[in-house]
Amino acid sequence: MGIYLNSSTAYTLYKNETKKPYFVDKTLILEQLFPLVDEGTNYICITRPRRFGKTVMANMIASFFSKAQDAADVFDCLKISQDADYQIYRNKYNVIHISFNDISRQCTSYEQYIARIEERLIKDLQKEFPDAKLAQEQSAVDALTDIYTDDCSIRFIFVLDEWDFIFHRDFINEIDKEKYVAFLSNLLKDRPYVVLSYMTGILPIAKYSSGSELNMFAEFTMVNSPMFGEYFGFTDDEVDDLYRRYIVECDR
Repeated sequence: MGIYLNSSTAYTLYKNETKKPYFVDKTLILEQLFPLVDEGTNYICITRPRRFGKTVMANMIASFFSKAQDAADVFDCLKISQDADYQIYRNKYNVIHISFNDISRQCTSYEQYIARIEERLIKDLQKEFPDAKLAQEQSAVDALTDIYTDDCSIRFIFVLDEWDFIFHRDFINEIDKEKYVAFLSNLLKDRPYVVLSYMTGILPIAKYSSGSELNMFAEFTMVNSPMFGEYFGFTDDEVDDLYRRYIVECDR
């Protein structure tokens, strides 16, 4: 198990979420992702304000696709288990799941921030693919490219949560933001090792990617697209159901 690659963290967090009294099953979003996985090299970014369930959704997606842990005990009782292709996709993929808000207390510069991410990812790749003979000083892009070059069947689903987190840090300046966008572009754009890149955040990509760096992403916001809307926040029926649960909890 790695920190980012095929980590069990998402499984643990999502399983805990399903045990809460006000858990809402949003797993049918996976039906929208299955065709994108089949096609390969797809990129979607879903931006929403805080408290719209973006991180819970990212954990759910990572725990469903990742080889790290058999998640049947979680998903067999959820809505997605009724899909005819459920067994085909569950826990069959190498998943790189990065929460960009995971930051060490000692981090005081962009260079420290991004170096920590790359170092952790490369360590995961070295552990998972020892035959690739990766060097720690390599970039993550070079390491992933080397793995794919050695065996083109090895590809990855990327689940990237809070892509814009560092834009709100005091130590980040405008040049750093440009470097960070370039990092994401270099890591993901036109890379054959990418099966799917699912990314979330608050800020719209279009506002912070002035050129073509991240134009491969199809971006879904609350304003410009109703697609995926029912999976973030709560529908009227879900609010009614949550209220009924609340009344039951209060009567206990």
